[in-house]
Amino acid sequence: MSRRLVECVPNFSEGKDEIVIAQITDAIQAVEGVTLLDVDMGADFHRTVVTMVGEPEPILEAALAATGTALKLIDLSNHEGEHARMGAVDVVPFIPISGVSIADCVDLAHRFGKAASEQFGLPIYLYAEAAASEQRVKLPDIRRGEYEGLREKILLPEWAPDFGPAEFKPTMGATATGARNILIAYNVNLNTDDKSAANQIAGKLRTSGVLKKDDNGDKIIGDDGKPERIPGRFEALQGAGWMYDESTAQVSMNLLDHSTTGLHSVTEAIREEAAPLGLETTAGELVGLVPLAAIISAGRFYHKAPESAAEAGLIEAAVAGLQLDALEPFVAAESIIEFAAEGA
Repeated sequence: MSRRLVECVPNFSEGKDEIVIAQITDAIQAVEGVTLLDVDMGADFHRTVVTMVGEPEPILEAALAATGTALKLIDLSNHEGEHARMGAVDVVPFIPISGVSIADCVDLAHRFGKAASEQFGLPIYLYAEAAASEQRVKLPDIRRGEYEGLREKILLPEWAPDFGPAEFKPTMGATATGARNILIAYNVNLNTDDKSAANQIAGKLRTSGVLKKDDNGDKIIGDDGKPERIPGRFEALQGAGWMYDESTAQVSMNLLDHSTTGLHSVTEAIREEAAPLGLETTAGELVGLVPLAAIISAGRFYHKAPESAAEAGLIEAAVAGLQLDALEPFVAAESIIEFAAEGA
């Protein structure tokens, strides 16, 4: 039986003071059974994204410890940054990795919300799979108006918190917590410096597709007053053309559900769309860590004898097929979530 692992990715509204972030991450690392995978500080955004993984109970304990520490150290009334925010601890998502379901993570979000509101007096909103109503499913809807608009918004009956007081807290604001599937940030480089070619390919693949246009190149507006779109090839996929460097364009993607749209599926589709343009893929790039299941799925596609292959062989096949070692060596112990957790 696989180890029960949950990923938690809390976002804190502090991206400049390393001492503050160190105290928050120290609180996480003090919890036995939790592995700190990544700390991404952004000064311009004035925001830090922390990634940790562990079994459900330790992860819940660590999320609460980090929240308590952050609320003591961060004063949102003095905060300015480019990223949208409404709380000192802005969002705390729980994500199933192995041996747990999305329902288990919904339960964790509810328990976190109840405990954080009781321990810290923190207003809590439930979002994504944990949301109690349709208007709270999308995080931008909850965050609309940001911290500056929260003083009035939180008093509206339709925006009363799911947990905690319907009261504006100047230093802490409010926090959103929920459950969602893991997001895999994955880019595929092309042998061209033409960003428009990468964007053309991305438009054919991503869920939202591209705008419909008439013979004059103008958008076609539907009966509902909105522009009509041609859907892309895949579900649960975001994508756009980007530049890896001055000479290399890439298709930059977020796989919102790798069990629906896999790494190998989008890679092969990019190769299909690139060929008529006279282009080829030159590298695959993972941004952050990836769950083992996503790599194994790709390995089964690329391996010549997947039914008899060992796990290591499937990983090797995935790395080769996705060209994950083209830019730098692919270190499974550091790049696969389960292995990173075990190694620590």
